[in-house]
Amino acid sequence: MGENDDHNVRERLLKKKKKYYENCPGCEIELLKESNSAVPFRHLFFVWVIVLCAALPISCLFPFLYFMIRDFHIAKREEDIGYYAGYVGSAFMFGRALTSILWGMIADRYGRKPVIMFGAMAIVIFNTLFGLSTNFWMAVSARFLLGSLCGMLGPMRAYASEVCRKEYQALGMSIISTSWGIGLVIGPAIGGFLAQVPILLALPYHISVLTRRVYYLLLSPGNF
Repeated sequence: MGENDDHNVRERLLKKKKKYYENCPGCEIELLKESNSAVPFRHLFFVWVIVLCAALPISCLFPFLYFMIRDFHIAKREEDIGYYAGYVGSAFMFGRALTSILWGMIADRYGRKPVIMFGAMAIVIFNTLFGLSTNFWMAVSARFLLGSLCGMLGPMRAYASEVCRKEYQALGMSIISTSWGIGLVIGPAIGGFLAQVPILLALPYHISVLTRRVYYLLLSPGNF
């Protein structure tokens, strides 16, 4: 009798339908996963693009950072340029290390989308400010604030696992790793490519403003 009762309870729980609510992002995702058993390519493409944009600022400055520090005239000797370049290069990850947990808590409380959108806007704003830096401390501050306010990597990992069914969650996480790796690889290549003076002279003004380092090179007579 006891075994039959346990079996009946188990059957009722399995047949019980989930309850969904209107204007609930989590409910929409769960309903999407139940109604569509295929790989969510559209959502994963969105994840891939956003993570790529978050990875590019980390390494794109290294090809021209030496010249940028040199033109700030903060180093008394040429041998000291690397010392100051280290501070600018590490400020981004230092800011990210301080605020990553906080951004994860905010994403759990208010949702993934607001954190991701805020991080994307931070990338545009503070990359532009970094390109417009006129002194060493402005460059360090721009990089630090960029790392501090761009806390989208953790929420993006959570989002990738949430939009995928269980059988595709490993694929979603691998998309993030792949995009992150590609960003770290092509970042220095893009920075070095845009740092070429003949190419910069041929670029329209509005494009040069949006490419961070390009605008700085156009304003720095010492680079020509």
